[in-house]
Amino acid sequence: MIAIGEHPEGSILPVRAQPGARKAGILGERAGALKVAVGAPPEQGRANQALAELLRDALGLKRSQVELLSGATGRDKRFLIRGMAPAELRERLENLHA
Repeated sequence: MIAIGEHPEGSILPVRAQPGARKAGILGERAGALKVAVGAPPEQGRANQALAELLRDALGLKRSQVELLSGATGRDKRFLIRGMAPAELRERLENLHA
């Protein structure tokens, strides 16, 4: 189960990144985090930008609703999802796998 946290502005989504992948997409859950693959290399923040874009598209969010909180240089990251309660975020994630 993905360990979605609460935040005063919305929810915190833990993400396990897989940069430089052949195919981009959401791969499921791993160790309490959403596993996401992107084709961008982990150089100069390109993979982080690609992760944010993929999350925005998959969850139907605006650019201002997704922000990287921590983990800019590692595989384990935390994204702030603004304006969405943890229960609603969990429901949207479940609908992606349905």
